[in-house]
Amino acid sequence: MSQHKRNWFARHKVLTGVGAVVAVIAVGGAVGAGGGSDDKSPTSAVSQESPKKAEKKTGGSQQPEAKKEKGLGDGSFQVGSDIKPGTYVSSGNKDGCYWERAKDASGSTDAIIANDNVTGASYVTVLAGDKIFKSSDCQDWHLVDPKAPAKGTPKTTLKGNGGMFKVGTDIAPGTYKSTGNKDDQCYWERAKDASHSTEAIAANENVTGTAIVKVGAGDAYFKSSGCQDWVKTG
Repeated sequence: MSQHKRNWFARHKVLTGVGAVVAVIAVGGAVGAGGGSDDKSPTSAVSQESPKKAEKKTGGSQQPEAKKEKGLGDGSFQVGSDIKPGTYVSSGNKDGCYWERAKDASGSTDAIIANDNVTGASYVTVLAGDKIFKSSDCQDWHLVDPKAPAKGTPKTTLKGNGGMFKVGTDIAPGTYKSTGNKDDQCYWERAKDASHSTEAIAANENVTGTAIVKVGAGDAYFKSSGCQDWVKTG
């Protein structure tokens, strides 16, 4: 993927209305229904022990492992029949992941409600009023409960090109610093929700050099693209 596509957000201070949507389409390319994404998560090793040995070792019969719920792959999906409204997450994306919320299946830029090119993780809230959700070259999307309590301790360091982080779950609230950013390519955003509308942006900035951002407990998400890694300083 070219540097032009990878750093689109870094060159746009504030996303506004249809112009932002068309610009993303220009760099992302027209996206149709693609093939399924590869699941790159490592598979668990199969035990070489016989069932009898395993039973003797554990003192009872082994329970079958729970199957991981299959996520939503690439393609176009009708909201309400193929995909439920709700908040979805896709993690571990390389350059090339593109998603889109659309108000109809015309494929025109006017139909796009929101879209994004993703490196790392992304959260997207698909609303009941949406008609189509598209995904291309992304890792599988999994439905999550945005109000679910955090499991484990939120991180205080994060990848500068890691994408989108849920505040209180993926990242702890506080003041973060990223240093050594070049040529205005670092873009960060504090967001009120995962709709990706312009109204959802609480604050954003393009940065050259050092960036300092206070992520509040009231923020829903923090997005970082093309930045050096962030470290919590306070």
